[in-house]
Amino acid sequence: MKRVRVSQQEIVFAVFAALFLTFSVFLNGFLSADNMLTLLQNVAVLGILGLAMAIVVIGRGIDLSLIAALAVPAGLVLQMVQNGHSLPASLLAAGLLAIAIGLVNGWLIAYAEVPPLFATLATGLFVAGLGQAALFQLDVVQWSDGMAGFERLGQGSILGIPTSIVMFVIACVVVFVLLRQTRWGAYIYAIGDNPFAARVTGIPSRPIIVLQYVLAALIGCFAGLVLAASVNSMPTRIFNSTLIYDVILVVVLGGIGLSGGRGGVVNVIIGTLLIGTMLNGMTILNVPYAGQNLIKGLVLLIAVITDTLLNPRNEETAQQGDI
Repeated sequence: MKRVRVSQQEIVFAVFAALFLTFSVFLNGFLSADNMLTLLQNVAVLGILGLAMAIVVIGRGIDLSLIAALAVPAGLVLQMVQNGHSLPASLLAAGLLAIAIGLVNGWLIAYAEVPPLFATLATGLFVAGLGQAALFQLDVVQWSDGMAGFERLGQGSILGIPTSIVMFVIACVVVFVLLRQTRWGAYIYAIGDNPFAARVTGIPSRPIIVLQYVLAALIGCFAGLVLAASVNSMPTRIFNSTLIYDVILVVVLGGIGLSGGRGGVVNVIIGTLLIGTMLNGMTILNVPYAGQNLIKGLVLLIAVITDTLLNPRNEETAQQGDI
């Protein structure tokens, strides 16, 4: 008798379908068109961040500086425009800052061989502190007249679809092509699966690791611009929130193994839909913020344990320098 093996991705999708069906039946207003659009808009930025984290986790890393890469470059754009600089120059400065964040992370991890957890934690704290101490005048950087028209990046709609959702779809397509259709993507999977074997076969492991973190920072910056355009401001203290745990939850719950070399864009989409549905349902039920964090923490713990059981590390894959 042939044994049927169910993947974590299939399990999570089944859980999402069951949760969605339950909320649709028992929660008034959950299935309304307005609530569905709200749900998708609320998770668009989370999904974009999930794509950034996925690139790093597939390559056997982690990026805790991602929320700083979201808040500080986007806040810099608003602050520079507010101070009289042109929008193109401000966007260029934000892009260069994001690249710098990624380069520092990548160099620390690939060349200085600092574990990703500590390297990105330190970088994130430094960038967040830099923004508060030197770049921003207020914790919430406000929109200004020089940003006129840019709000369409996060507001309005294209063919009836909210723009923030369109931005998420575009990001999904770009990351999918990168991971599945380019040599760089193949290298990222190879390094995640076995970094030492990848190096022996001639793959430029160190530059590819740097590339992973640069791409993650740029995608994080893009997510920040979409968020700022959606709310017409940039709450720079967002890096003190639990958003980074939501991003990790999306990636791990979606089925991207922390041991590296597995998963893709579909996993991020499934994880995003599940977390978005869960958060939306808890909001309708008026679950307190502390209660939501408790539930998310429990779900994350279960997801990590499940990942450990489904993707166990052995002596060949569990090497020094991993997460």
